[in-house]
Amino acid sequence: MRAKAMRNKFPEAGERPPRKIRQPLDGVLLLDKPVGFSSNDALMKAKRLMNAKKAGHTGTLDPFATGLLPLCFGEATKFSQDLLDADKTYETTVHLGVATDTGDTEGQIVQQTALPEALDALQIEAVLAQFRGDILQVPPMYSALKRDGKPLYEYARAGITLERAARAVTIFELQLIDWQAPFLKLRVKCSKGTYIRVLGEDIGKALGVGAHLQALRRVQVGHLLLDGAISMPDLEAMDENQRGSLLAAPDALLSTFPAVYLTQELATRFLHGQRLALGNTGLDLPGAEQLAQGAGRVRVYLQQELPRLLGTAHLSEFSVLAPERLIAYTQ
Repeated sequence: MRAKAMRNKFPEAGERPPRKIRQPLDGVLLLDKPVGFSSNDALMKAKRLMNAKKAGHTGTLDPFATGLLPLCFGEATKFSQDLLDADKTYETTVHLGVATDTGDTEGQIVQQTALPEALDALQIEAVLAQFRGDILQVPPMYSALKRDGKPLYEYARAGITLERAARAVTIFELQLIDWQAPFLKLRVKCSKGTYIRVLGEDIGKALGVGAHLQALRRVQVGHLLLDGAISMPDLEAMDENQRGSLLAAPDALLSTFPAVYLTQELATRFLHGQRLALGNTGLDLPGAEQLAQGAGRVRVYLQQELPRLLGTAHLSEFSVLAPERLIAYTQ
């Protein structure tokens, strides 16, 4: 028995050391994704550095792209869909006159066109105006969209081009930041599902010269800003306790939602999935002004000295609170 215990304490050569116990972290990490990492690569590395049990990201960035990648840990993953659906803002450099098969720097050059000497910012602005507002985009072949269970990029790598239906997206803002031929620097605020690579290619086609993205950097997701993000090298340089302190609470994803606060009795019923007719409680609850205003999605808290997030809900015009996603909560 003693010999066995000693072997467990001191593994023999070639034996694997005991697996490190992952921590049940809850919160949101704003990562400045480096170039060369897929979103999943960045997530897996951050998850390992944080020693976290459960993690997910909130929308992909291509490997050549950099910038804001919000990572959700533990209970925060329940609200990641809200960021997947959120508007995004990018800064991008479009290389005019050179088209690639992927629409970015990772592809092979398929077309080169000399730029007109007279091409100036006024002509570019006139073309940009065509792409503001609601537009249609054809998804690129080099994308993760699936056809018959296979991502489109697998067909593209095999030299197969498939028909793709155009999809409606919205360009809320398309600002010309700089024009130094052949490079066009833009700021784009867009709806979910927008491909900035396709936008750059379409702008090049409208100018008659073709184009691809030289660089792409995401600077905002919903209300979250790149200014608050940490780089991967800085994250690596920290010890584990310091890394944990970087996590914002799960409700950082929900700060644009109005807040409703419940008493302990109502919170218990809410966490059991019950719909609550708050207009009939007769209670003066914080958030009552939201109840008076009517319907919408809200974040719900237990009313106490330090309010605790319970989850999200839909508040009807009749002040009925219907639970949506709930935080695992122990009394």
